[in-house]
Order: sequence, then structure tokens, then C-alpha cells
Amino acid sequence: MNAIVALCHFCELHGPRTLFCTEVLHSPLPQGAGSGDIPGQSEPAEEEEGGIQMSSRIRSHSPAEGASADSSSPGPKKSDMCEASGCRSLAGGHPGYVSHDKETSIKYVSHQHPNHPQLFSIVRQACVRSLSCEVCPGREGPIFFGDEQHGFVFSHTFFIKDSLARGFQRWYSIITIMMDRIYLINSWPFLLGKIRGIIDELQGKALKVFEAEQFGCPQRAQRMNTAFTPFLHQRNGNAARSLTSLTNDENLWACLHTSFAWLLKACGSRLTEKLLEGAPTEDTLVQMEKLADLKEESEGWDGSEEEEKPSSHPDVVEGQELSKSSPETSLMPDCNSWNVAHRRLSVFRSLRHMRQVLGASAFRMLAWHVLMGNQVIWKAQDMDLVQSAFDVLRTMLPIGCVRIIPYSEQYEEAYRCNFLGLSPHVQIPPHILSSEFAVLVEVRAATRSSLYPTLFDDEQSLNKYEFVVTSGSPVAADRVGPTILNKIEAALTNQNLSVDVVDQCLVCLKEEWMNKVKVLFKFTKVDSRPKEDTQKLLSILGAAEEDNVKLLKFWMTGLSKTYKSHLMSTVRSPTSSESRN
Repeated sequence: MNAIVALCHFCELHGPRTLFCTEVLHSPLPQGAGSGDIPGQSEPAEEEEGGIQMSSRIRSHSPAEGASADSSSPGPKKSDMCEASGCRSLAGGHPGYVSHDKETSIKYVSHQHPNHPQLFSIVRQACVRSLSCEVCPGREGPIFFGDEQHGFVFSHTFFIKDSLARGFQRWYSIITIMMDRIYLINSWPFLLGKIRGIIDELQGKALKVFEAEQFGCPQRAQRMNTAFTPFLHQRNGNAARSLTSLTNDENLWACLHTSFAWLLKACGSRLTEKLLEGAPTEDTLVQMEKLADLKEESEGWDGSEEEEKPSSHPDVVEGQELSKSSPETSLMPDCNSWNVAHRRLSVFRSLRHMRQVLGASAFRMLAWHVLMGNQVIWKAQDMDLVQSAFDVLRTMLPIGCVRIIPYSEQYEEAYRCNFLGLSPHVQIPPHILSSEFAVLVEVRAATRSSLYPTLFDDEQSLNKYEFVVTSGSPVAADRVGPTILNKIEAALTNQNLSVDVVDQCLVCLKEEWMNKVKVLFKFTKVDSRPKEDTQKLLSILGAAEEDNVKLLKFWMTGLSKTYKSHLMSTVRSPTSSESRN
């Protein structure tokens, strides 16, 4: 995360001061900030904090080197610093702390002030505002402020007990500065919890020291006895005690460096950016609605009632069948194990694969019935084969138009499913076999003369089958058919397009025609326009042909409830009625 975390202090003599800050460096370390190539550096000590491994390195320089580096830094002058280190965290010759993140090659550098003049100005201004004008009620707690020019700041102010301070406490703040306002606001809960933990630890250590000092030499009684003595003179020049003295922790700054570095690393890893490609598609909305319906059903599920009301018909939920322990379906595996087996033994891998297996004319007939919403019946002994066929064919339809019963021991009516898998011995009513609104695919054992060459290495299971596609209304070879079917066939026959590219073409084609469906629904169902206007609209949409009209009407059933209710509520609203009048 590109941010700076700093600890600030309000000095009674000099006002707000920055004590300690940690910044992220993606480039080589600047001069005076510590580097692994500097001679005299101690060996790296491996650390692990919250699952993040870092290599902590502390530079060791002579006082002369430290003084020269400090003199060139943009920090405050020595005359502006308290003699007792109240305004100072690291000594004049201290080089600071550096941690190297092995995973990302990012360095986390800690020192009293940023070395870059512009960063120093930003941190300085944030420090002053956090301890003066930008304060939450009670003067302790989190607050957010900032602007585009000077960055945005998450600030948490707090008090540290000090027996020698005015009011027996000193005022501090931990601030996080970054230029991304949205990211910082979204990180508020995380930063608040982690920074609150650091503050609690500091306050706990300081409270122990405060109680020990009060027990040995109570300052309150001593001040009351010498009420007329000048306050600063009374404290013998100890007005600015260092934080290490208040907490009695000599390793305080090293611990703060570790905490701040981990905070920057963890806060940057918990949020990721995703590219939003626009409004959710109709398939996404339908999926969300079905998941919500399933959640409501699971919450209100009562097993006792289900046992009292057995059903002889398989249920269809989200295009899949719910297995029940009825006599007719007791031999069927449950859906979860079935799906796992299907993924492992899938025989039809794509629409292109199916077209190669069935043949161009048979596949066109089958695809035409799928797109028109007619019932597609597969009769086969192999349930995995039927399931894989339905998984491939359903990709041509919107999710809301798919109703699947993968395998049944009896025929189910078309209103219950448009994809039906049957056992070979199941009798289909004669009127269905002769109907123009159904297509039957019979999977038979192939004779030796009908065996075809293997197209893929894993196609041995298909070599033993013969696929017979029949319908009461066969699609003539010279029939134009729906426009989307012609485009699908063109994509499947184009060998320059990979299977993944063809899948994306299907997604685009479905979205294109679903947009036409939305326009037609709004025009006919919501606005109730006459047929003449509807014909003109279909001509504009390029869907005036008979097959295209049938396809649009069928696909209209796959629109999400969210979209339909939104349109209907818009029509019923008073403003809409007034505008139409």
C-alpha cells in the first residue's frame, strides 16, 4: 500500500511534532535511508509477523555519518528539539530501520521524518492538523480528513500517562496518509482495529510506569504543596520525556517499525482492484435470484413435511434435478456426487466437439430446437453422457431459459423442462414423437460399420455410440433459421478460433440478443404498442424473420424478475404516468 504511517506527539514547548514514520519504497533506497550494500551493516535477522516474512536490517554508522545525514534532512532544526528527547525518537546518529519484503521486493523504511522534502511537508501538515484542528469529540479516537493536494489522512489520537506532564498525560496520534481517498475509507475498519491494538499496548506499558512512579513519589500532592512555584521550573526541566521513558521499553521504536511495516503490508494485501465491465448481465441477475430463492427455501425447510408429501415427479431447481428417496429414483446418485463424476467423465467437451460427433446437419437441427425453446430429449443408458450433452447445449441459452431434468425413469411434460434425459426403456407418447416442438436424440450401440475415427485422445467412450436425431419438424438444410444460429455455426466452423474464443463469442451473441429481448419486452408488454409498431421495431432490430421472432419470444421468459419489476414499477410511478399523459 502506497502510504505513510506516522506517530505524532504534541510537545508543550514546540507544539505538534512527528516522532516516527514508516514509508514504502518500491525503488532503490534514497541516500541516508539504509541499504543492504552499505559496509558495517549487521546480518539480516529473519522476522515473521502475521505470516509475512521480512528481512529487518538496522544500519550502524559512526556519529559523524549520522550527523551529516541528519543535517541534510528536511527535519526541524536542533534548536526546535527538546533536550530530553521529547520531540525525538531516534538519536542523531541512528540510521533508522529497514525491512525487506521478500515476496514483493518492497522495502519498508522507518525514521523520524521522511527524507523527501515534499513528503516531509505532507506528513508535517497532517501531524499539525491531527493534533490541533482535526480532532474528534473527546480528543481521543479516529477521524478522517484531507484533500487531493496534501493527501488524505486517517488519524487516531490518544493519551499516554505521564506523572510529570500537565494533567498527568501527554497527547499523541497515529496517522495513515495516502492519496487514494476511496482505498483509505474502505480500509477504515481494518486500520481502526490494528491501530487501536498498537495504542492499547502503548497505553498499557505507560500506565504501569505511571502507577509505579505515583506509588514511589505522588506528584499530585507534591504539586498542591508547591502550588505557587512556576510549573515548568517545578519539574526541573523534565517537561519533555521520551516515549521510551514513559513506557520503559528500550526496543519501542524497533517494535513500532515492525508493527507499522506489517500494517502497510497487510492493508495493501487485503483489498484488490477488479475491473468492472458494466452493469450485471441478465444471466448474473438470474443466478443471484435463484441463489436467493434457494437460501429462502433452505431456511424454511422442514424435513417432516417433506416425508409426509412424497412426490413422484423429480424437482427442477436451477436447471438441475433434486434426487429423492422415492421408489422410482432410489437408484439415482445424489446431485453432488453426480456432478463430481460428470466433471471427471465428461464426454462432450464443447459445441464444436458435439458438432463433429453428430454431424453438421444433425447438430443444426438439434441447435435449432434448443434456441426455439422446444423440448430436447436424450435417451441413453449413460447418464454422464446425457449430462455432458446438456451442459454443452445449455451454453446457447440464457440461464433463465434453462430447465433441466438430467435423467428420469418416466417422461416429463415440456412445461416442466426443456432438457430431458430418459432411460432407453422409457416410452415416449406418440404425439410427442410426431410433434414439431420436440427433438429426440437416441444414443444406440454403434455397429462396426458405423464406427468413426477418434477425434480426441479421450474419445474412446464415444466410439461405441451411434447418435440418431429425429423430430416431427426436421429443419431443412436450405432454411435460413435464426440469425444467432448462423453466427454460432460460423464460429464453430472457423478453425482459427479456439474453444475459449468461441465461448466468448457465445457470451457476446447472447447479450446482443438479450438486449433485443429487453427492447421487445418494454415495447410490447409494458408500453402495449400495436402490432404494426411491433413489426417496425423488429425490422429495426434485424429480427423480422419468423424464426427470430419465435426466438425472441422464448428468450423473453428468461428475463430476470429484477428487470421486469423495475420496468413495471417505472410505468406505475406517478411521474411516469404524468409524462405519458
